[in-house]
Amino acid sequence: MHNKAKYNEAVKRTIEYFDRAGIVLTEKEKGEITVFDFDFDELERVGLQLLVYVNTPRVCAKELVLFPGQSCVEHHHPTLGVVLGKEETFRCRWGEVYLYVPGPETADRKAVIPDSMKNAVTVFHEVVLRPGEQYTLYPDTPHWFQGGPEGAVISEFSTTNTDNVDCFTDPRIKRI
Repeated sequence: MHNKAKYNEAVKRTIEYFDRAGIVLTEKEKGEITVFDFDFDELERVGLQLLVYVNTPRVCAKELVLFPGQSCVEHHHPTLGVVLGKEETFRCRWGEVYLYVPGPETADRKAVIPDSMKNAVTVFHEVVLRPGEQYTLYPDTPHWFQGGPEGAVISEFSTTNTDNVDCFTDPRIKRI
């Protein structure tokens, strides 16, 4: 994200979402929130806000925020040699999240795929998560997700964070 004012506004909104979900953050943690727009420059439609609490060689814990209708792009966490890809569990804390994974295509899906993502989505089996519900994704599983009408706050519990090697379906997305 190249616009500092938009970035700061997204951080402020993210903190408001955490407040709605009853998630208390320290001032230090508020300063560690990260905003991703995957270089699409349309944060309201494509992006993700997150806070990493802990990331060790064995485990990772994060909080994710999706604004209403905001989508995290399709990706998977690859196995590299003998090192398994990341396994992660999403637990909805507030709002509603639409998670898409391999499986039978869901008719009448709740998510609206942003135009900029239409050619880079391959999985259409919908899992709707509401507060208290969770879903585990295993290594190498393609997935994407979108915030519901009010947005969503999601806790992620996983093996060590290997997001730096994520494989994106959309070839325009590059990791730095």
